[in-house]
Amino acid sequence: MVKRLIPHPLVSLMLLLVWIGLVNKITLGNVILGGILGLVIPAITAPYWPDRPKLGKPLVIIEYVLIVLWDIIVANVQVALIILFKPNDAIRSKWVTVPLELTSPEAITVLAGTITLTPGTVSSSLAADGSALLVHCFHTEDEIAVRDTIKSRYESRLKRIFQ
Repeated sequence: MVKRLIPHPLVSLMLLLVWIGLVNKITLGNVILGGILGLVIPAITAPYWPDRPKLGKPLVIIEYVLIVLWDIIVANVQVALIILFKPNDAIRSKWVTVPLELTSPEAITVLAGTITLTPGTVSSSLAADGSALLVHCFHTEDEIAVRDTIKSRYESRLKRIFQ
């Protein structure tokens, strides 16, 4: 019964929080309306999510989020230093192909989003068979190091979370 009423509890909670953030005022009416939206929208869209992924290992999820946040901070500083102090002709933009061991579309999406969120890198394309991700690096001397970093820091943890 609870599963039918609240098919996606985290989505319901997120919708409530987003609603409160959008109206920018916490009142009883806003909380009730956000709660109603948080219950109705997932219930209506539940049939379109038949094979939702099973997430495991909450500690690995927390570890992943902290690593990504740290990497975003570090990459912001690195990109700022490159832009401020490196001459244009010394910047080495490269395309890097990252072979994937992930098979879940959701895990691949999280990986691509993580790469794009990190300043200096952008996920550009996914191979038709889902076996590789094409990543553009703003500046790197070593494409293999970039590939290995993505695989070790992100993909290995996402494999533990999604598979």
